[in-house]
Amino acid sequence: MKLKGTQILLEMLKQENVDTIFGYPGGSVLDIYDQLYQSDIKHILVRHEQGAVHAADGYARASGKVGVCLVTSGPGATNTVTGIATANMDSIPLVVFTGQVPTGLIGNDAFQECDITGITRPCTKHNFLVRNIDELASTIKEAFNIARSGRPGPVLVDLPKNVMAAQTDFDPANVKFRNYDVPHKAAPKKIANIFDMLQTAQRPLIMTGGGVLLGRASEELTALAKKYRIPVTGTLMGLGSFPGSDPLWLGMLGMHGTYYANMAVSHCDLLIAVGVRFDDRVTGTIETFAPNAKIIHIDIDPSSINKNVTVDLPIVGYTKATLQDLLHFLDDHHYAQDDDTRDVWLREIADWREKVPLTYCSEGDVIKPQYVIETLHRMTGGDALITTEVGQNQMWTAQFFKFDKPNTFISSGGLGTMGFGLPAAIGVKCAHPEKQVVDIAGDGSIQMNIQELATAAQYNIAVKVVLLNNGFLGMVRQWQELFYEKRYSHTDMTYAPDFVKLAEAFGVVGLRATRRDEVESVLKQGLASDKPVLMDFRVSREECVYPMVRPGESITQMTLGSREMIN
Repeated sequence: MKLKGTQILLEMLKQENVDTIFGYPGGSVLDIYDQLYQSDIKHILVRHEQGAVHAADGYARASGKVGVCLVTSGPGATNTVTGIATANMDSIPLVVFTGQVPTGLIGNDAFQECDITGITRPCTKHNFLVRNIDELASTIKEAFNIARSGRPGPVLVDLPKNVMAAQTDFDPANVKFRNYDVPHKAAPKKIANIFDMLQTAQRPLIMTGGGVLLGRASEELTALAKKYRIPVTGTLMGLGSFPGSDPLWLGMLGMHGTYYANMAVSHCDLLIAVGVRFDDRVTGTIETFAPNAKIIHIDIDPSSINKNVTVDLPIVGYTKATLQDLLHFLDDHHYAQDDDTRDVWLREIADWREKVPLTYCSEGDVIKPQYVIETLHRMTGGDALITTEVGQNQMWTAQFFKFDKPNTFISSGGLGTMGFGLPAAIGVKCAHPEKQVVDIAGDGSIQMNIQELATAAQYNIAVKVVLLNNGFLGMVRQWQELFYEKRYSHTDMTYAPDFVKLAEAFGVVGLRATRRDEVESVLKQGLASDKPVLMDFRVSREECVYPMVRPGESITQMTLGSREMIN
């Protein structure tokens, strides 16, 4: 049967089980939007194209599906770049459809023309410019396959207006495409090598990253750690891959990691790193990272192995399959750790935890941001999906909210994109409307995409914003305090909107707490609402995130306060 390009697009989306699209219309995609009007696919109209990509990103992280967004050409397309780069750094599967001028006008500086495939080539896993309608169906199929196969990532498909208006014979059962989903299985010899290394290790440690969550391997990693009593630490992107309330969990490692996690990494003799990139915020000075350890690195992406940290046993493979094989091998070969040796190692970690616990100082009626997060965790029972903005709010969330389940912590890790949290929360809520979804935000970051409150209001997407309002660009101010003698150059944000009034102007509920004893009541009221809510907590203005490893130093050299350093 003959179908128009717009009809083929919608048919292919249905084949991919796409139920939600985040987007913003414009001239070059009007034909697509007219077809979408007749479709049963849900479309969420955002207020900025960056918000569309972040929402699709949040949807993908929470659901495990490929996130989808649709925008127009020119500025609509260029507005997606930050969101695409965010997803690319964190390996999130997205397909971004952009409108384009007719093929005959490409290169002529036509109205709202831009080379979006050229612009996004460095920050996509792959991208396509569809020049012929006969290539449309196979290109869409290939785009979804690329986005979710191997190490996931964003794919952009540029759709010229004339291609979408053209017609061609279409048979959905006869769409041919290149399949990139090649199975990666660790060699049996590699699994045997892990067994041998565990046999001789006295102080083993597991380091978990975002690849465990993307690979749906949390169950296997948890089973490995618990069965053999191996302590676990995680990167920011690995939070939730192992239960945060389990005694074996040491918290996050790295620049703002716990003292006991960083000390465990520095004293372990075997580090099993699963789905990590060894980012500089995690390792500190490379030369001093895990100096006593043999390192095993399991990752789907061979380019990540030996990129930053030289390892002793590289294993390229899907995290889930590799850990399953390891569990079977250890069981079949009757691996049993020496209980006395393991007890000594766990007691050493317990001593570090007791010596320097993760804590903060209360100050009378002043609201401490850590207290807000602790109270939020207690009142939700940890049963909430948390997004964050970027900055101090993100680090305090990582430290003080215990994530017991996978894919419950959703944040911009690699790129550190301010403005991510609110639109991402909208995407998460669309994926799980039955769940409590909370964006923990800072007053600087929230203003980057605060217009998406209108999106939440329009569709009654009942996300909750917990705003830690300190009147500063908090993390930048902290660095200015520590390294620039408190010269707060352009980080003071006291000239800001009344967030409660602004929330109400957007049509959402606005609440405020200015005293510690108001925190619980505001959270109770906000969480109970069936509408979008912004809760403005006026927190301690110059609170810092500690522990902190200063740039260029070993992760054992942690500053615990403005003057206190410990090794």
